[in-house]
Amino acid sequence: MYAQAADPWQLQHRWYERRKYAITTAMLPYERYRNTFEPGCSVGVLTEQLARRCDHVVSTDVSVAALDATHARLVAAGLRDRVTLMRGSLDQPWPPGPFDLVMLSEVCYYLQPETLRAVLDHEVPRLSAAATVVAAHWRHRVEEYPMSGDRANEIIAATAGLHHLGRYQDADVVIDVFDRSGAASVAARTAVPGA
Repeated sequence: MYAQAADPWQLQHRWYERRKYAITTAMLPYERYRNTFEPGCSVGVLTEQLARRCDHVVSTDVSVAALDATHARLVAAGLRDRVTLMRGSLDQPWPPGPFDLVMLSEVCYYLQPETLRAVLDHEVPRLSAAATVVAAHWRHRVEEYPMSGDRANEIIAATAGLHHLGRYQDADVVIDVFDRSGAASVAARTAVPGA
């Protein structure tokens, strides 16, 4: 796909994508993160946004062209030093962390359900004790994908040790936020009176 178009899904220019990323990042329960893992970074549109809120991001993709595009985007934004780019897939061993944010954006439905279950069971216990896990997926059925975005988020929600913090859902996208430390609200975490 990247051989035919530099940005096959029009992640940078399509309003749907820009809106989805704005919702996704607005749902993060903390203002800043130290160490983030983003598998399936594509052309780096979300990577750039994460680099602005995270001390360091490790982003992977199976496509060298996608990684090259992400590299160029980060250089242009002056953020290249905050991101480690690696070639890899979600179902390979995750880089060493510990990560306090994992961004699973439009990537989990590429795996078979049992593979996703095995990956999460192995990797989630390795995250930091207060890690946030975000799952954002397209809800429409795509024949080439082994499962739907809804099914991917259901599998993530059933992961031992993850507590559900919040959800956004419309006809097109479902975004769930989980935390390893508990289900306290953002207001409670930040000592807002009355929470």
